Amino acid sequence: MRPTRRAFLRSAALAAAPFVVRASALGKDGRPAASERITLGMIGLGSMGLRHVKGFVQEADCQITHACDVDYARRRTALGVINKAYQTADCAEVHDFRDVIENPHIDAFVISLPDHWHAVPCLMACRAGKDVYGEKPLALTIADGQAMVRAVRQAGIVWQMGSWQRSTRHFRFACELVRNGRLGKIQRVDVGLAEGFRPQGRKMCHLLEAQKAQPVPKGFDYNMWLGPAPWAPYTPLRCHWNFRWILDYSGGQVTDDGAHQLDIAHWGMGWDGTGPLEVEGVGEFPTDGIWDAAYRYRFTCTYAGGIQMRVGSTNYMSGGIKWIGERGWIQVRRGGYIRAEPASLLEERIGPDEIHLASPNEGHRQGHRRDFLDCIKTREEPITPIEVGHRSITVAHLGNLAMRLGRRIRWDPQREAIVGDPTATRTLARAYREPWHL
Repeated sequence: MRPTRRAFLRSAALAAAPFVVRASALGKDGRPAASERITLGMIGLGSMGLRHVKGFVQEADCQITHACDVDYARRRTALGVINKAYQTADCAEVHDFRDVIENPHIDAFVISLPDHWHAVPCLMACRAGKDVYGEKPLALTIADGQAMVRAVRQAGIVWQMGSWQRSTRHFRFACELVRNGRLGKIQRVDVGLAEGFRPQGRKMCHLLEAQKAQPVPKGFDYNMWLGPAPWAPYTPLRCHWNFRWILDYSGGQVTDDGAHQLDIAHWGMGWDGTGPLEVEGVGEFPTDGIWDAAYRYRFTCTYAGGIQMRVGSTNYMSGGIKWIGERGWIQVRRGGYIRAEPASLLEERIGPDEIHLASPNEGHRQGHRRDFLDCIKTREEPITPIEVGHRSITVAHLGNLAMRLGRRIRWDPQREAIVGDPTATRTLARAYREPWHL
């Protein structure tokens, strides 16, 4: 009996050699035959999930076989893209992600759900032994993130965080300059993040009116959308894109944008396996309506050796990441932006014996997706593994905590525990609404 593709990929032999598609296995269109493609289940089909659909259908060696979302309209939109790309109607439409994860014919998942729905599917995927491309931020809480890291490592699956900036050339080059001492001793790191949303005046009046409870639209399973989060009445300003402004489902822009920018700040400093010792800051939080995440904020993280990383919304500091050292500074952000003082730093070349950061598939989000598919075959570590996402988003969670409690948080990065503050410690985890649990 011919072994299944999944059994072959899991074999010990593959740990030493990459999977190679034989020429005889190619389909008529030059793609690998359907039996040799990586089968993907797309879980979550909102703005980010749909981007992933459009990206993965471009890859010849994978096939999206299942499209899952609790919103019928979003499922239909994604299916239209998938079926048009493949010129078939074979992709299954699924309402409950558990049916996707439990399907033995799916090799890997792309999970693009709201933050409060990250941990449960992760642990289910680990129990099923399936690889995952998981959108950032890793988790809604530090405790959830810790559980996810343990589960991924125990299962031995490939996990690629959606923090795609590591797959982009100018971010990598900036980090290599810092890591190789071009700035001398680093004195400070500044990280500018997007502001949150806070309408004022007449817009606020309209917003408060729109946030009142409304009937759930046909085709939208609102109870499933809430999942492990506390029950709350439906309003469209609670769901889909707007979940980012509500702390029951997200950490605001501190975690949403912070997952990207703090990741690069850590990469440049070599902090992927550690964290700050202290965090303190202040934030402005809405006082009316259901949106309660900080919309303006700033906090300071102190690391070993006394190096400080200042994090703030862009009304306080310039966007992106800026490393300031004794010999100058380097700043980098999206859109290919990279600046330095002195400017000659950008003409430097990284020598063969210096630190070269991993960059297997440069090219924005698509290169990041390609890295995930390649690692499914080779069983190598992707460029943004789960521990990286956990350590960087822990900083954002601690920043939110310090601002909400109004006091300094002391953190032990080795134990991953708050020091001397039982009240703060209790906030590291949240209760799950029944019947959901980790």
